[in-house]
Amino acid sequence: MIARLLAALFVLFAVAPSAQAKDELVIGTTQYPSTLHPMFDSMLAKSIILAAARRPFTAFDAEWKEICMLCTQVPTLENGLAKVEERDGKKGMAISVTIAEGVKWGDGKPVTSADVVFAWEVGKHPQSQVTAAEYYRRITAIDVKDERNFTMHIDRVIWNFTTYFPEPLPAHIEKPIFDADPAQYRSRTKYDTELGNPGLYYGPYRIVAATPGASITLETNPHWTGTKPHFKRVTFRAIENTAALEANLLSGSVDYILGELGLTLDQALAFEKRNRDRFDVVYKPGLIYEHIDLNLENPLLADRRVRQALLYGIDRNAIVTKLFEGKQPVAHGYISETRPEFDATAPRYGYDPKKAAQLLDEAGFKTIKDGYRHNAEGKRLALELATTGGNRVRELVQQVLQSQWKQIGVEIRLKAEPPRVFSAGTLSKRELQAMAMYAWISSPQSVPHSMLHSSQIPAASNGWAGQNYPAYRNAEMDRIVDALETELDANRRKLLWGEFQRLYATDLPVLPLFFRTDSFILPKWLKGIQPTGSLYSTTLWIEHWRDDR
Repeated sequence: MIARLLAALFVLFAVAPSAQAKDELVIGTTQYPSTLHPMFDSMLAKSIILAAARRPFTAFDAEWKEICMLCTQVPTLENGLAKVEERDGKKGMAISVTIAEGVKWGDGKPVTSADVVFAWEVGKHPQSQVTAAEYYRRITAIDVKDERNFTMHIDRVIWNFTTYFPEPLPAHIEKPIFDADPAQYRSRTKYDTELGNPGLYYGPYRIVAATPGASITLETNPHWTGTKPHFKRVTFRAIENTAALEANLLSGSVDYILGELGLTLDQALAFEKRNRDRFDVVYKPGLIYEHIDLNLENPLLADRRVRQALLYGIDRNAIVTKLFEGKQPVAHGYISETRPEFDATAPRYGYDPKKAAQLLDEAGFKTIKDGYRHNAEGKRLALELATTGGNRVRELVQQVLQSQWKQIGVEIRLKAEPPRVFSAGTLSKRELQAMAMYAWISSPQSVPHSMLHSSQIPAASNGWAGQNYPAYRNAEMDRIVDALETELDANRRKLLWGEFQRLYATDLPVLPLFFRTDSFILPKWLKGIQPTGSLYSTTLWIEHWRDDR
């Protein structure tokens, strides 16, 4: 009898731990950020991690409704928090904001208007090397009413004015470093030299440790006053090879793989068929635009006919059908068909090798030697195609493109780089030799000013600010994107969007591929994750995630 009782107790205690809810979560991702400073380098891995440790003033939720995260009320023209004004003889806007009550940095200091002003000062400084510097420089003043209330003045009338709010930087920590030498701030910021400093974060979590290139660990912020997170500790593990990432999930070394930056769609489809008893797979189509930037300063790509020929030479329907079972729609440009601004009359490029060959002939690449086209000077049409290494689908797409372009006489040399190198060098420092394949993630109201306006070409002279990596220069596009931001009337703005899409499809500074569908691989016990399909990561709501066992 005693033996049976002991055996029963042994079984009880042996199985109980596996059924208990976890208070630690290990998240797998394919990228490790090049920096954790919120204002340097546009990298998805960084924004996803920082979304758990910081918050924007406003965001778009899963229903694409704009909500407050750091403010008390979304400013609009209707509620009077946003107003058109005239300053120094020029029309602009004044947007008033109240910081949510009780928001504190992880060291207990309140987040104040002074932190917003400091972020603006960093962003607009000509030596700071901030990626989106143009947006900060459009802010002409920030009037501080008190610690929680301020009014931001911008130098133009725009409809998406909420995108201009500077996210706070901890002035009590970072300002002395910046003031000492703005030109050296990027290399001396505590976000890189002391990233475990609790005073750098004000979200539900704060970063406590990192193993460069491998993992970043967060713990709950004791000064967070919002919904208490279920998980006390969250670790992001970077495993750049997606096959290895899947293996880690199955072995239990990783609990969950990020949908925004995890398994490729083909892997998720196969994974679901094999493991549906242990995992749920959620597919979320969205505004993630997979494309190829073209270096327009490369003489081989300067002729628009060559760019058009390259797009005619891609069988994108075959790519999305064979690799993604049709779940990722072909992109005809920057604007997805899910956005109301989409214009079906803009030029489209089907797979047409004959048309591609005709355009290449017209561009002067008539002579074919060893299977590849050459111009009259004997210059071979040979281009490098770079992308992020470790991503199996991107590498497969690279190989397909290489094969398809060979059919029209274009030689392609493939290059794969670690994501942080690709982001910080190839893109941000404009080191791309010819072509770079990656994805833009936009919001439902995003205007691609930073990506296409001629003033946004990164260069040493402007501190590598801007995201116009192709070095696209077109006065008409400048006019359109400027007007898109300043036009308050929705109907007239839609007409401008039509002009934009037609010019974009004609000039082709970028080759559109497809809009990605993210695959969220969820253990059945993990609840609360709501994909948005836009640049607003699920981790912006990480405090609502829970182990539901």
